[in-house]
Amino acid sequence: MTKLRAKARENGVYLRVLKNTLVRRAVAGTSFEALADQMVGPLVYAVSADPVAAAKVLQQFAKDDSKIVVKAGSYNGKVLSAAEVAELASIPSREELLSKLLYVMQAPVSGFARALAALAEQKQAEAA
Repeated sequence: MTKLRAKARENGVYLRVLKNTLVRRAVAGTSFEALADQMVGPLVYAVSADPVAAAKVLQQFAKDDSKIVVKAGSYNGKVLSAAEVAELASIPSREELLSKLLYVMQAPVSGFARALAALAEQKQAEAA
């Protein structure tokens, strides 16, 4: 549990063990109310601003430790099964997607700059 909490903290995931009856009362009337059926037995609740972060941390930890089992999740008001949470965990995180987008946006610019530099060198060689 200590390793899971540390990994969750690193990734900005809020991780807590709470009483299920208290959580059922807290989610009544919210988009998480549909998860009330899944709130049975000892549970760890994970919440994050990045929807992929919580799923990634729990799925990765569940692979290493057979005692941890993902039961369900919620994204954008929709209840996710354990398989759907695994699919969500396979999506790259927000930071990864932003870095890939930045790379794709920079590639044409850097290619154009290299072409201009080569053209300038060619012109200088012709002039000399």
